[in-house]
Amino acid sequence: MAKVTSAIQEIVSSKDLPVRLKEDLISTFQELDKVTKTQAQSIATEVELVYLRSRVEPLEPVGTVSAQSIGEPGTQMTMNTFHYAGVAEIDVTQGLPRLIEIVDARRNPKTPTMTIYLEDDYAHDQEKAYSAVWEIEASPLISLGTISTDLEEMHLKINLNKKTLITRGMKPDQVAAKIEEKLDVNLTRKGHKIIVAPTTTTFRELLQLVSTLRTLVFKGIESIDRVVLRKEVFGDAEGEFVLYTEGSAFEKVLKIEGVDATRTTTNNIHEINQTLGIEAAREAIINETKSTLDGQGLDDVNVRHLMLVSDMMTSTGAIESIGRHGVSGTKGSVLARAAFEVTVNHLIEAAVYGEKDDLKGVTENVIVGKPIKLGTGDVSLRMRHGSHVPPGLKKKSKPKPPPSPKTPDPTTESGQFTFKLTDLPGVGPKKAEALSEAGFTTLESLSNASEDDLCALPGISTSYANKLKSTIETLLKQNKK
Repeated sequence: MAKVTSAIQEIVSSKDLPVRLKEDLISTFQELDKVTKTQAQSIATEVELVYLRSRVEPLEPVGTVSAQSIGEPGTQMTMNTFHYAGVAEIDVTQGLPRLIEIVDARRNPKTPTMTIYLEDDYAHDQEKAYSAVWEIEASPLISLGTISTDLEEMHLKINLNKKTLITRGMKPDQVAAKIEEKLDVNLTRKGHKIIVAPTTTTFRELLQLVSTLRTLVFKGIESIDRVVLRKEVFGDAEGEFVLYTEGSAFEKVLKIEGVDATRTTTNNIHEINQTLGIEAAREAIINETKSTLDGQGLDDVNVRHLMLVSDMMTSTGAIESIGRHGVSGTKGSVLARAAFEVTVNHLIEAAVYGEKDDLKGVTENVIVGKPIKLGTGDVSLRMRHGSHVPPGLKKKSKPKPPPSPKTPDPTTESGQFTFKLTDLPGVGPKKAEALSEAGFTTLESLSNASEDDLCALPGISTSYANKLKSTIETLLKQNKK
């Protein structure tokens, strides 16, 4: 690994790049064998150029482009439920129904699921992996044994499966203690047989007790009905055990021993928001939308469109749906809200409360027939009439004669001839300053100066020196006359 010097770090930090790209550049330089300062400068400059070219143009209607880019391929999506991640035992909503769930920000997905990664020995030891499974998967009474009803004695007989209890790491006395804790019943236990009788010996109470016992969870998490354990191979690694669940309880699962909290995820975005915060929820919306589109073969949708949707849904600090109860329904423009859904209701409510529409957005300007404030519609361009004529329509005019050289107008004051150096042809302020500094301030001094003296001054060539001497002699003759 190459050592990234402070000079290279300064090069990367000086570039107009996002923080994440700068970090990626530094890590890339570290992975290389050797990177010189010149090479780092060249690579960083090229990355910056590609990044700047990838940014949208000013006044680009990004919202409209994103809506079209997601909506058009979205019409090709199917409306089926597919097997999840190649796991035949677990089904999860995909396609258009899943996309609707995401943008509607539904609190309870139709098929909640989790992908749980394990750490250390739990990820490679099957026995330890199964111990994590039984801590997560709900263990109701019907999965631990059988329940029979004795109408003559008005009680229930529970026969616990000894092998199942050993597999799930449970004991009969734990089951009995749980029943006594949750229910107000008379209980007696003998080995793996438990007799439960309601306090009120009526047939209705007995049936109600049967129903309650069937759903009572003795171990695991109630909202997770099933866990499937699979060994997955990632890249060149030897493989590790991964858990796939039916049901979701993100916060509870992260607290279980052996679970890798850095990689475990769920498709319930609201649970991620409650546990990890709105930034994690934003990332989850992007990932879930991307995976849904990829599953339909629509992997050519640029992720920046999905990022914009996610930003709109989470910009307030809470997850909002894209609809009349969320982003679209909370717009400041009355016409924009009315154009989406329940038009009459929005217009009546706006009239009652005297709302004002400033016509700043796209939808409201389209409705009233005004140019939208995007693209060329937000540019004010004015041109003077006649100031620009196409080249083919210009009239050919005769070339103007070159201006005649200015001759100084000598004036006499007290019999002395006076003039300014700038009155001489071709002498501007800079040449006049150079002549003054050399002591050539009068016609006589200029006349006595040699050609070499004049050429030694800045900006005076040989041809110009000869021309200047000739002009001075003419002026001196005119002065004598």
